[in-house]
Amino acid sequence: MRRSNLPAELNRFVGRAAEQAELAALLAESRLVTVLGVGGVGKTRLALRAAAAVQKRSGEEVRLAELAPLRDPELAEHAVVEALGLTDHTRRGPREVLLDHLAERRLLLVLDGFEHLVDVCAPLVHELLTAAPGLTVLATGRRPLRIPGETVLTLAPMDEPDALSLLAERAARAGAPALADDAAVRELCRRLDGIPLALELAAGRLPLLSVEQLLARLDDRFRLLGDGGRGTLPRHQTLRTAIGWSHELCTPEERLLWARLSVFAGPFDLEAVEYVCGGTGLPQDGILDLLGGLLAQSLVTREDTAAGPGYRMLDTVAAYGAEWLAALGDTERMRRRHRDWYMGLATWCELEWFSPRQAEVAARTAAALPNLRAALDVCLEVPDDAHLAQHLAGTLWFAWVGCGRLSEGRHWLDRALALDSGHEEARLKALWVLGYVAVLQGDPTAAVAALHSCRERARASRNRLAEAYATHRLGCLALLSDDFPRAEELLGRALDAYGELGELNSNVLMGQVELAMARAFRGDLEGATAICREVREVCEERGERWTRAYALYVLAYSAWTRDALPEARELLVECVTINHLFRDLVGVVLAVELLALVTVSEGDPVEAAVLQGAALPVWDAVGIQLFGSGSFDGPRALCAGRAVEELGAERYEEAFRLGQGLSLDETVERAVAERPGAVPGGRSGVAAPRPFRTARPPVVPGTRKPAGSPTGKGGEAAG
Repeated sequence: MRRSNLPAELNRFVGRAAEQAELAALLAESRLVTVLGVGGVGKTRLALRAAAAVQKRSGEEVRLAELAPLRDPELAEHAVVEALGLTDHTRRGPREVLLDHLAERRLLLVLDGFEHLVDVCAPLVHELLTAAPGLTVLATGRRPLRIPGETVLTLAPMDEPDALSLLAERAARAGAPALADDAAVRELCRRLDGIPLALELAAGRLPLLSVEQLLARLDDRFRLLGDGGRGTLPRHQTLRTAIGWSHELCTPEERLLWARLSVFAGPFDLEAVEYVCGGTGLPQDGILDLLGGLLAQSLVTREDTAAGPGYRMLDTVAAYGAEWLAALGDTERMRRRHRDWYMGLATWCELEWFSPRQAEVAARTAAALPNLRAALDVCLEVPDDAHLAQHLAGTLWFAWVGCGRLSEGRHWLDRALALDSGHEEARLKALWVLGYVAVLQGDPTAAVAALHSCRERARASRNRLAEAYATHRLGCLALLSDDFPRAEELLGRALDAYGELGELNSNVLMGQVELAMARAFRGDLEGATAICREVREVCEERGERWTRAYALYVLAYSAWTRDALPEARELLVECVTINHLFRDLVGVVLAVELLALVTVSEGDPVEAAVLQGAALPVWDAVGIQLFGSGSFDGPRALCAGRAVEELGAERYEEAFRLGQGLSLDETVERAVAERPGAVPGGRSGVAAPRPFRTARPPVVPGTRKPAGSPTGKGGEAAG
C-alpha cells in the first residue's frame, strides 16, 4: 500500500515558516495536536504541509481523513477506515477494525474538518490513541477535541510580510500585473486581516481591478456590514465580508452557479456540474465558462483525482452559497437533482463493471464517494424515496464488495431495508446484496436471513432473476463453509437460471469460478480447469479482467498439480498484477500464497518463506485470514510444511520475518519479478502434490463462522 494518501500541492505554499516550525516541534512531542482557527485561515494547508514533511523526513505512514463533507456522524469511523485503505471481511464494526489495524503501527493520521462531528470524533480519537502507542493524530477544526493529551495550536492570520507574499504570488498566477510594495497593497492585506482565503479571493480580482479600485469596493462593503454582526468574532466577520464582497463582484449567473454548487460534497467533475446545476437560468452550454470564472476568482479550486480532473469548493465558500440557495427556496430541488445524477452514475458504473473500464469504474467510485453518501442521505430522509435508497444501496454492490467497503455497505443497506418502500424489486436487490455482504463479513446468520427472505419474496413475486442471485449467494456461503456438494447444487441451479434468463456479467462468471473451486476442492481438477478456461475466454472477449484473475488462480493451481511450474508462475504473475491494479487485497494475497507454494516446488524454499511472510501484513490490511476454511488453507499449509522441512525452523523463521517487513508494493514487485534461478518442472525431491484441500469433513452452512470469500472483494455484478 502507498505510504501516504496526501494530495499533491497544486500551487506554491507561501510563508508560515514560524508556524511550520512550531507545528513540527509539537508533533515531535505530542501524539495529539489540534490546529484551531477561523474558516479560511489556512488550517488544512498547514496541516497537510506538516504531514508531508513528517512523511518525507521519517518515511512514516501518513493518512488523511477528510471529515468536512460528512453529514452523518455514524460515517466518521467509516471515513477513517477508507482513508487507511482497509478492507475488512468480518462483521466487526469500523472502530474495532481501526483498533486492530493501528495497534502495532507507527502512523500519522490527519483528521481534517472535524468540528461538526466532535461528539463522535473525540471518543474515537481518545480510544485510538490509548490502544495504539505508535499513532499520532493531527486534527484541524474550529474548536478543540477536549480530550487528555491534546496540544492546541491556534493558527493566527498571516503577518504582513507573509500576507504580502501570498497576495503577490497568487495575483501573479492569476495573470495580474506585478504588485508594488506600497501603502495601498499593505492596506488591502490589513483590511483583509491577513486571512489567506480572503487574500486569495482578492488576488483573483486583480487581473480586472487595480489595488486601489479593489480597496475602494472593499471599503464600501466593510462599512455596509461593519455594524451588523455584534455576536460575530471580528475575523469571522472579515472573512464573511470578503466572501460576500466576492459574491457581489460575480455576475448573476456566477452567483447562481455558486449557490447550486453548494449541494456537492467533496470533489465533483464538469459533467456532474452541467447536469445538476444547468437549466432554469443557467444554460448547460454556458456552465464551463461560468465554472472557469469561479475558478479564476479562487472560489472553486481544481483537484486532480484518480478518475481525472475535478473541482472542489472550500467549505466556507460552499456554506455561503448554501445560504443563498436556501434564500432562493431551491435547496431541496437541487439536492434531488444531485441525487439523481449520482444514482445515474452508480447505474453506469454497475453496468461498466463488466467491461474493459473496470479500473475507471473503481477510480470514479472512489472519487465520487462523498457525493454518493450525500445522495444516499437524501434518499433516506424522505419516506416516499425509500425505494430509491434501497435501489442505490443495492446498485452500489461493486463499491461495497468489489472495492472493499463491506462495513459501510452494511451500514447503508441496513438503513435502507429498515424502511418500507412498497417497491419489491428495489427491496429484493438490496436483500441479496446485503446477504452477500454478510457472507463476506463472516455473518452467516444475517446472510441466511437476508438471502432466504430474498428468495421467498422473489418466488412470491415471480422474480426469477432475484431468486437466482439469492441462490447464488447461498451457494457461496456453502463454499466458504466447505460444504462442497451443497455449494455445487446451489451454484449450478443459479447458473442454470442465469443462462435461461440471458444474464451474463461479472456475477455470472464469478459464479462459474466458484463452481470450479467447489469441484477442485472435491478433487475434480479436470472439471474445474475446463470451467475456468471457458471463463477466461469470455473475459478476454469482453475485456473483463477482475473476474479473470480468479479464474487464473484456479488454473494456476491446476498447473501446479501437473508439475507445469512455469505455466503456474506465469498465470499467478498475471493474477497478482490484475488484483493489485484493482487494490483487491484478498486476490493479491491468495495468489501470493499459491505463488509461494510454486516457488518451494521450484526448489527455492527461502523465497517461498519470504513470500509467506509478506502475506501476513496483507492479511492484516484485509482484516481476516481465510484460514477458517481448510480448503483455502491448503496451499499455505503445504508450502509452510515443505519450506520448514527443507530449511529448518530457524532459517524458515528468518526468511519469514524478512517478508513481513515488505510493503504491499514491494511484495507485488517481488512476486512478479522474473526468476532465472528457478528449477523448471521439478520439485527438488519434494513429495508429489496432494489434494487442494486438507482432509476435513464438510461443514453445514450456518454452523460456524465462514471464512472470507475466495473471490476476494466481490465478483458479483448487477442484478
